[in-house]
Amino acid sequence: MNATHRPLALVTGASSGIGLMYATELARQGNDLVIVSNQAKELQETSDKLTADFFVTVTPLYRNLATPQAAEELHQYCIENQLEIDILINNAGVFFFNELTNTDIRRVELMLSLHVVTVTKLCRLFGEDMKQRRHGYILNMSSMSAWMAMPGIQTYNATKAYILNFSRSLWYELKPYGVTVTAICPGAVDTGLYGLSPNLRRLAVAFGVSMKPEKLVKIALKKLAQGKKQVLPGGINHLFVPLIKHLPDWVVFAAMKRINKFQA
Repeated sequence: MNATHRPLALVTGASSGIGLMYATELARQGNDLVIVSNQAKELQETSDKLTADFFVTVTPLYRNLATPQAAEELHQYCIENQLEIDILINNAGVFFFNELTNTDIRRVELMLSLHVVTVTKLCRLFGEDMKQRRHGYILNMSSMSAWMAMPGIQTYNATKAYILNFSRSLWYELKPYGVTVTAICPGAVDTGLYGLSPNLRRLAVAFGVSMKPEKLVKIALKKLAQGKKQVLPGGINHLFVPLIKHLPDWVVFAAMKRINKFQA
């Protein structure tokens, strides 16, 4: 990702969790940043810290990326302020566990907007700019769950499957123009997204079931620079995916029973 000018990276969901790690690592590598989040206080704190720690230029943008015109407004802001995005990190997202018929329709709409609509539009708009410049990098956050049929996260894993297949197809379209599109497909990541207790989070990391976000981000950015279509980080995940894809129905129903009992 080295260039004669200092590259500019746009990171969505950059004020916490994995997005914060992306912003931090990119700043450490010497990239200027546009960081986007709907957490105003945390966003400004992140901007101030990254500027002080790494002496890069950081533009914080408070935005709700789930609104219908969010992608167009973000792209237009970059055009008006002459911000040429070299690296686009589509990280913003949500997670919830619930049966679809028991889920508020607004939460479903939120997930679809963030994971499908806005990601697609940002790739469309910034991808065209990169294509014209014949250089650029796009990283989209998918998930190991993209390969699973998993009751309780049916909307989440379906949207992550969309991101995976969308990114792989877009890799072929943009590769001839010097633009790389990479889908990163982690398993569990050690953040507060899943609502686990600190003890369970430590155990998950110790047994290799969960990955530290710092490690994930370094792997993802390395593979993005190498031009990979998709990345499934973690050796244990390479073992799990072929097994999970072919689980018999009775195993899935048994897991549903246990989860429902645990939630009751």
